[in-house]
Amino acid sequence: MSEGSSRYKALKRLRDMPERLSAFLQCMAAMRRIDGSVSTARAVEWVYSIQARFIRPTQNRDEILELLGILEPLRPRTILEIGTASGGTLFLLSRVAAPDAVLVSIDLPGGEFGGGYGRWRTPLYRSFARGDQRLFLIRADSHHVKTLQRLQTVISHGELDFLFIDGDHTYEGVRHDFEMYGRLVRAGGWIGFHDILPDPSDTMNEVHRFWRRIKDVHPHREIIGNRSGKYGIGLIRA
Repeated sequence: MSEGSSRYKALKRLRDMPERLSAFLQCMAAMRRIDGSVSTARAVEWVYSIQARFIRPTQNRDEILELLGILEPLRPRTILEIGTASGGTLFLLSRVAAPDAVLVSIDLPGGEFGGGYGRWRTPLYRSFARGDQRLFLIRADSHHVKTLQRLQTVISHGELDFLFIDGDHTYEGVRHDFEMYGRLVRAGGWIGFHDILPDPSDTMNEVHRFWRRIKDVHPHREIIGNRSGKYGIGLIRA
């Protein structure tokens, strides 16, 4: 990237800052109204609205709604999401979690899959917690042992109710996250994988290869929307 191009982008960010700040504050104000009394379907509808564009998830709407429908009756008390990006999925998970749940996000700044999120988003993401929920944000590489050690100060072996793997989409990356963090999931808990469908436009996405390898050796289910032609969520029982 040329110096002139970098300067232009920096100036554009400065010019757009008042509008972005206004939209950001509107998003936070509206989010406070999406509490436990709002139905899951209504929360999903809001998170895909223009008002919530700062946190809109990269998910098929029907698929995430079905996933939340599976989790909601369980009221999970411990949730780990690997790969948070814009934060919309983390927000929705906080709405179906128990009022005293512990939610943890692990996200790699500058990562190839999603690009990570800036520190300025931290107060927004922390505001997702409602009631007595506690939300922890770990901005680090999920593949590093030190990241696992940080997580274990919050969640112990066999305590996780739901693990959602949506970070590194290479075969080895998904395998590593599954083997490293899957052991923290309690017996009977769920492990979810995003992007289990092959996407010809994204050759780096190899989640579908790992999913084919493990799904038949575990009790599993697939959530696949009819209109997207990509994405897909896979679930296995721990």
